[in-house]
Amino acid sequence: MDMVGKVREALLASGHEDSIAEFPAGTHSAADAAAAVGCSVEQIAKSIVFRSGENVILVVASGAHRIDRNKVSAAVGQPVKTADAAWVQGKTGFAVGGVAPIGHDCRVTTVIDRELLSLDPLWAAAGSPMHAFQTTTEQLIQLTKGIVAEVCES
Repeated sequence: MDMVGKVREALLASGHEDSIAEFPAGTHSAADAAAAVGCSVEQIAKSIVFRSGENVILVVASGAHRIDRNKVSAAVGQPVKTADAAWVQGKTGFAVGGVAPIGHDCRVTTVIDRELLSLDPLWAAAGSPMHAFQTTTEQLIQLTKGIVAEVCES
């Protein structure tokens, strides 16, 4: 099964509608994704992978904000560093640019930035740089079993 299929399977298994849309022009950046789906950059829920040893720490934050690694470390209670593209794909199964908040090949600790709470609806990557799905912050928290914390730069 391809990674878009894994995301679709994870959505349906959790009772979420299949809201995956395909955008042939691609959604490589938050700005590209916003233009493709017709929303603000703030409503793009980007997924950024950090690592703590061999543990995957996934941060979901607004496409308009930069993530503060020190705040991520504080939120998960352990030091984290940015993960390189090969490590991300090897662990999660997703290539950078298509990392979804769900459907990973491994156990993931998810942190959802508090700023997303006021930005519904949201769009998140759905397994490839050409796919995204619509959701709400409440659904995203349920789907990922993520913790909510302030992890972006002030």
